[in-house]
Amino acid sequence: MNGNGVGPPPPSAAVSDPATALREQFGDRKVDISRKALRSSTSNSSTCKKHQATRAIVQRITNRVPAAKITACVACRKQKIKCHMRDGQAPCTRCKKRGLPCTVNKSLQMILESDVEWKHIMERKLRNLEAAVMRAGIDLPDEDDMEQDEDSPETMAAERSKSVPLPRISQPTDGNTPQNYEIVMDPDSGPAAIPGSVVSPIAMPGLENNRASQDIITRGIVTVQQAQAYLDIYQNRLDHFLYRIIGDRKDLKEVRAASPLLLAAICSVGALHLATPDFERCYQEFVTIAAAQTFSRRNNVDDIRGLVVAAFWLSSISWTCIALAVRIATDIGLHRSIVKCLNGDRNHYLRTRLWYLVYVCDHHFSVAYGRPPLTRQCDAIKACKEFLECEHAVEDDARLISQVQIWGVGGDIYECFGMDVDKPLDPARINQMRQFSMQLDNIRDHWSSRFRENRYVGNYPRKGVNLHSHFLKLYLYSMAFRGIGSSSFKGPDVASDIDSLANKSLIAATSILEAVVSDAEIQNHLNGLPTYFDVMIAFAVVFVLKLSTKYANSVPVDTSMVRTLVENVVVVLKSVTANMHSRHLLSSVAKGAETLLEKCWPQNKQRPVPANANVILGQPTFDESIYDMSNDWNGGATVDNFFMGEYDFLSNQDVMNAYQPDLNYAMPPSYGR
Repeated sequence: MNGNGVGPPPPSAAVSDPATALREQFGDRKVDISRKALRSSTSNSSTCKKHQATRAIVQRITNRVPAAKITACVACRKQKIKCHMRDGQAPCTRCKKRGLPCTVNKSLQMILESDVEWKHIMERKLRNLEAAVMRAGIDLPDEDDMEQDEDSPETMAAERSKSVPLPRISQPTDGNTPQNYEIVMDPDSGPAAIPGSVVSPIAMPGLENNRASQDIITRGIVTVQQAQAYLDIYQNRLDHFLYRIIGDRKDLKEVRAASPLLLAAICSVGALHLATPDFERCYQEFVTIAAAQTFSRRNNVDDIRGLVVAAFWLSSISWTCIALAVRIATDIGLHRSIVKCLNGDRNHYLRTRLWYLVYVCDHHFSVAYGRPPLTRQCDAIKACKEFLECEHAVEDDARLISQVQIWGVGGDIYECFGMDVDKPLDPARINQMRQFSMQLDNIRDHWSSRFRENRYVGNYPRKGVNLHSHFLKLYLYSMAFRGIGSSSFKGPDVASDIDSLANKSLIAATSILEAVVSDAEIQNHLNGLPTYFDVMIAFAVVFVLKLSTKYANSVPVDTSMVRTLVENVVVVLKSVTANMHSRHLLSSVAKGAETLLEKCWPQNKQRPVPANANVILGQPTFDESIYDMSNDWNGGATVDNFFMGEYDFLSNQDVMNAYQPDLNYAMPPSYGR
């Protein structure tokens, strides 16, 4: 044994070649980076021995007289000619001239020297790892517990399991991890408090930074200048159609600080109405942030504002967004703020008006989707008139309350008539329908005379009340066609009433379309009004087309008038949508209406008039395939994508149960993150 701790090779060993000699002298050992080695490194004696062995290997190799290194490439060695390399780097002169591959095989000594260098690096990494483990205070298993045969079946099974990929678990975001709770007692509340209020989640520090990382400006989706442009178009125009969802006016810095979700929603809606390419990126980013917020316990009122903004204008995710907004709004108690609002608290005033916006939006899409509304006539809704007496109430609040009242009637209509669309109306239901109609007339007369021109949206406040009245009248009177295919439809005791109600439904539908055709101000507002208006315009088109074709025997219709009206609507919609973003719902409505019109009245094709046609009124040819909901009418967008399967809004439940919002539509080729 020499001073380096490495003994000479046994004298009995016959050294047949340099490789054998090196293996016998230095061994085939490699640095053990297993848990056993890591644990043993905590022992001073083991570490000392390991360092001594490594130093001995390094010294032994470096003290040797280096053997001749291979400096000729494979091709030159094969030809046994001199190999000229510039600076010792391939390719050599001969291989370069002849275009041959030039490779130099490493000698065994070169390989060993490289191996020693690798061991040196690994030794340093192990020392750093050991120090980090000690600083972290991690207790490793005892060395005795890991002394098991490496070739045992258990070890081999464990090694095989390492090669099987484990399921990938996403990293928790926004604190969406299981959380501990504590019991709290609010000294300001009485014994009759809500049971769940005494159990509160324990706050976790450091989570606000995660929300800041969702900012679409910080993430580079849009620039500050682009975001400012989208905020301007939203805050100076779009927000005033919906009675200022954003509340008090905010600058970009305040919006960014308030909610990444609100910022993404405003940028998405702004980009949609400015028809910029940023819409695709902003839309996807909004969906991503909204999905992350779904299970968050830290949502605030500005997150709800963002969801409501998206629900009103982003048609493909409207129902999803408003459903989430209702859930979060009830979680943070917006519906309970009315009490403190009436006592003059401005913060609760803003919370209450946001609850009213959630209520209106929910009822908009309850009609459009044919689903029961998620919000009900709670105390806040019943006290909507008192809300206007609050010291903070303004003109926009009066417009908002008019909508609350109108859609309160809409919710009552839904509850009254139920879901059975195959049961014809009886005299009791017809009387209720008349009462609802009178309520809508009273609301319209009260508010339309009160509103004046608005500096941002002109006469829309007054005209909007009339349009919403027509929308709900169409919704109400379309129920006159319930049970139209049954033998009991239009029984002797209700026949005249059904005819009257059906005629009123036609008047409501044509009133909507005539407003689109004849009112230039309404036309200017179409690229800005929420999605609900687009859906109702589309439904009115399909409604009058069906009445003038398939059911002309049930309702007297001037088909020439209907044809002219729909043709004019198509012309207006094509003109209005010429510069709109292709993802705007009204663009699809314009194309779909034109397609249906062509199917009802082909321009260059004469068809025989069916025997059941009302020829006196100029009945067009009826083709069942026109209303086949499986037919494609807009390059992939079917009629049922606009919830117009039947007259009765409540009749398309089966269709809508299978409908899923378009969250991952195909991106254009130029889109990139």
